[in-house]
Amino acid sequence: MFRGKNYKESVKLIEKTQQYDSAEAFDLVIKTSKAKFDETVELHIKLGVDSRHADQQVRGAIVLPHGTGKVRRVLVFCKEERVQESLDAGADYAGGQELVERIQKENFFDYDVVVATPDMMGVVGRLGKILGPKGLMPTPKAGTVTANIAQAISEIKAGKIEYRLDKTNIIHCPIGKVSFGVEKLNDNYAALVSAVIRAKPAAAKGQYIRSCVTASTMGPGVKINAQKQI
Repeated sequence: MFRGKNYKESVKLIEKTQQYDSAEAFDLVIKTSKAKFDETVELHIKLGVDSRHADQQVRGAIVLPHGTGKVRRVLVFCKEERVQESLDAGADYAGGQELVERIQKENFFDYDVVVATPDMMGVVGRLGKILGPKGLMPTPKAGTVTANIAQAISEIKAGKIEYRLDKTNIIHCPIGKVSFGVEKLNDNYAALVSAVIRAKPAAAKGQYIRSCVTASTMGPGVKINAQKQI
């Protein structure tokens, strides 16, 4: 893979085999961020579970203390009488069957999170094969199937993120922007890792957090000693 001059210079600052304290790791992420835009900082947590088993799933949602630094667009599926309530609460789109058809026929994906009231899940369920692969399907566990629309929208806009295992047993999450600085990134990191630890399945055996790596959008990965968080 071709790597640019900035990336190669950044790699020199990082000891590949070392697991850094979280604050030191975020300091390195900031120092190695060379892009001309405010890069997103991501966290990648590999867990000692097997996502193929239902009793070893790790999934949930958390409002990060300092948000993600990204304005998230929210689509709400609700009955007609709650459309205005949703829009007043900050939803970018709200509606029912007409939004289903727009998604099915027009490939409409101009939003980041989908919220649905429980009485709309029969309708929204038809979109499972479309929204599911994109990670947009509302679920009670993530707090995106709820009768309390205003609270759900407020939390999402404040920086609520969903974490879930991928097929390789890794959780990938944004935890802020380079411009946040070390302290805010460290706070968000601690909140997310604590949530993942609390979500440990009873069926999980052996070392739970196998590795933890942080990186900016264009920067190299930095290993964090997540065992200090446990």
